[in-house]
Amino acid sequence: MLPAKKFTDFIEQNGLFDHEGTVLAAVSGGMDSVLMVHLLKAAGYKFAIAHCNFQLRGDEALADQAFCEALANQNNIPFHTINFSTQQYAAECKISIQMAARELRYNWFEALRQQHQYTAIALAHHQNDAIETILLNLVRGTGIAGLHGILPKNGLLVRPLLFLTRDEIEKLIKDNGFAYVEDSSNASTKYARNKLRHEVIPKLRELNPALENTFQNNLQRFKDLETLLELRVADLKAEWLTAVDEEIHVPIAAVKQLNPQRLLLYKLLQPYGFNETSIDDLIASLDKHSGRVFESASFKLILDRDKLIIAPLEKAEHQTVSILKNDESVHYGDYRLNILHDDTPLIIKDNPMAVSVDAAKLVYPLSIRAWLQSDSFYPLGMKTRKKLSDFFIGLKIPVHKKQQIPLLINGNNEIIWVGGYRPDDRYKVTENTKKVIIFELYKR
Repeated sequence: MLPAKKFTDFIEQNGLFDHEGTVLAAVSGGMDSVLMVHLLKAAGYKFAIAHCNFQLRGDEALADQAFCEALANQNNIPFHTINFSTQQYAAECKISIQMAARELRYNWFEALRQQHQYTAIALAHHQNDAIETILLNLVRGTGIAGLHGILPKNGLLVRPLLFLTRDEIEKLIKDNGFAYVEDSSNASTKYARNKLRHEVIPKLRELNPALENTFQNNLQRFKDLETLLELRVADLKAEWLTAVDEEIHVPIAAVKQLNPQRLLLYKLLQPYGFNETSIDDLIASLDKHSGRVFESASFKLILDRDKLIIAPLEKAEHQTVSILKNDESVHYGDYRLNILHDDTPLIIKDNPMAVSVDAAKLVYPLSIRAWLQSDSFYPLGMKTRKKLSDFFIGLKIPVHKKQQIPLLINGNNEIIWVGGYRPDDRYKVTENTKKVIIFELYKR
């Protein structure tokens, strides 16, 4: 007798899938996935079977593949199978065999799902798998999300056997006389999960014979805690995170009020790729000088005077672009620089994106580039040299914005114009100017 009603109830309670669509069932041939096949059929769901041969166990893997195909044929179920060159893939990607097998199978499952319009991908994980996952996460280090173990539903991946323990599955297989195959690698303790399964969990069960029930209750508590944390983080994002163009601004005063600070700040910054080490360094820097920059794979975080600034990492630094005497426009990064040659001594006013320059003072080729730490110039109206870094500080330009400012450079390496901010006093148009060149920046 199969627990088809409990199976269906678990699927419906967790919103895994319905009777309308067709499910893709991942089947290895082991007792867990074999029971899932029989339950899906007994409950009246439409489904297909997918089996992977990772070509790691020779004839044994071929026998598993043949068994799964026979199981599908006997039950008149559509069947998909594939042979992977797992060792070659692992070597090419420089990852472990286990990680290679995981990537290969999940990528293939998703390709099948899209090709055949399957509504979900069913995996045969059970309660003991969830326990093993939690213990592995605890040993390796985890946050709250790692404590709820395996969820019944994660996107289109569903696990309809999570209401059963391994012992219950074994009993159902035996009582119903279902044939299955045994993967010999499951007995090896060289894999961390198998070591937990065969050596650690039996010892824990000696301390608590109702281990599965206890963990199941704990899983729910951890899941509830995670939900509570996510709600708190969502409130903080709505209250404190402000989008400014492509940036996110967070008031430092708010960061200092967070409690527990480390956990909440980590959850706020986690979507931008910042890890716990970065969070620790950031917290240690909050009361120090501004200007510290932290980087993740895709974002940078700048500790500004009164706020944190999160911005996408810029593309590779702009290369220096040359400007020849007869050029009428050049491109630099996200900018286009238009060049107007004019015999009239016209002075541009009230437009920071344009400047009039005395043509007689230009030495070609000119160039346009990003700022260097050693740069200095004579800001318009001043007769003394000023370091460009001090000029930026005076205007309170954040660190990450400095590299985005285009500098117009004369052929003698002097700054002609800090684009969008200030021309150099030495190149201004005067009553003695005979010919003017106008430079105008446009953001592309």
